Amino acid sequence: MTTLKQIVGAALLDSLDQPHRLLAARRTAPPEFAGMWEFPGGKVEPGESHEQALHRELSEELGVKVRLGAELECPTSEGWPLNPSAAMRVWLGKVTEGTPAPLEDHDLLQWVELAGQEILALDWIPADLPIVQALIETTVGGRRATD
Repeated sequence: MTTLKQIVGAALLDSLDQPHRLLAARRTAPPEFAGMWEFPGGKVEPGESHEQALHRELSEELGVKVRLGAELECPTSEGWPLNPSAAMRVWLGKVTEGTPAPLEDHDLLQWVELAGQEILALDWIPADLPIVQALIETTVGGRRATD
């Protein structure tokens, strides 16, 4: 069995109890994804847990500390397929310290409503779109992000 490169991402919400908005991040690179939206995060480094990697990435990319909630249910044991060699696991989270800023890999951050068309109107990286749809079903569908 081939092990996929592990990527972690955060669905940063305005609340873990009753979420209404998501913080989306617009990429600056690589060229094929520049200008597209994604969940902030990055690669899990050797010796790191998924959660440790996510905390490190959010500090580096956005300058924030977060409280992680539940992991968003994914379709495979390794996560959401991104490409043939990588998969991403996504955790729900809420900023607990700092003000999110596009410090690294992004040029714009935007809070978007989970309900309605605003979130789906963003030009998401194609591999992230199924995750966005699952996030909407999980949060708007009545379940709490902390469950």
